[in-house]
Amino acid sequence: MSLPPIDPFVAVGVLLSTAATDAVYVFFNAAVSARRRVAAASWSSAWYLLSAFAVISYTANWGYVLFAAAGAWLGGFFSVTALQYVVPLAKDKEKTR
Repeated sequence: MSLPPIDPFVAVGVLLSTAATDAVYVFFNAAVSARRRVAAASWSSAWYLLSAFAVISYTANWGYVLFAAAGAWLGGFFSVTALQYVVPLAKDKEKTR
């Protein structure tokens, strides 16, 4: 079985959209855990909008699934890394009130 033809621009788009989707999912979960309803609803909406591009792209060509998986890994890794910096800043602001 050979790899179907891959458009580099679509591949990068799928990678970036799944990275963004995973990042948004992490922030959605953080908002749910913190019981912030508006933030959670907003992150959830963004999550579905971002995932639509990737899903439509790789359902038409299974080769893009590899780019989707790479983007998901990158998005999860970097968003959890970002939370380590954002959450301590929020806690520091609470202490000063």
